[in-house]
Amino acid sequence: MEEYRSKRDFRRTPEPIGGEVPSRGPGRIYVIQRHHASHLHYDLRLEKDGVLKSWAIPKEPPESPGIRRLAVQTEDHPIEYADFEGIIPEGMYGAGKVEIWDRGTYEPIEEGEDKWVFRINGERLRGEYCLIKLKGSGGKNWLFFKKKGG
Repeated sequence: MEEYRSKRDFRRTPEPIGGEVPSRGPGRIYVIQRHHASHLHYDLRLEKDGVLKSWAIPKEPPESPGIRRLAVQTEDHPIEYADFEGIIPEGMYGAGKVEIWDRGTYEPIEEGEDKWVFRINGERLRGEYCLIKLKGSGGKNWLFFKKKGG
C-alpha cells in the first residue's frame, strides 16, 4: 500500500486511502474499472491478502475465448477501491474518470508466481480466466484471457 499512497495526494483526490478492511462475504472481490485517464484502459482488480492486486488492460476485457489482452501489473490498491467511481483531478496520478465496468467475485483455481487461473462470477464476465506472466517483461506484463470451455 506504500506505493499506492505515495502516488496520491489525498487532500485533492477522492480515491480511498485504505485501511484494514476484512473481506466481505463469500468469494473474493473482483472488479474491472473503466478508466478514462490519458488513455482509455480497464483496471482489473482481484482481492488477495487484504488488498486488490491490480492490472491495467489497454483494450476492453475479453468476454469470449480466443481473445488475449495485455495486462500490465500495477501497484496494489486498497479493498475500498473496489467501490470507487469518480473523477481523479487534473494534475493527479491517474487523472480522469473512473467507473465500474464489471464487478462480482472470483474463485481461485491456481495461484502461482507466473500464472493465475480463476473463475469470475461477474455481471458481465463469467467463467474461467487466466493471467499468465510474460517472460522477459520485467515481471509487469501478463496475458489475460478467457479459457475455452470455461
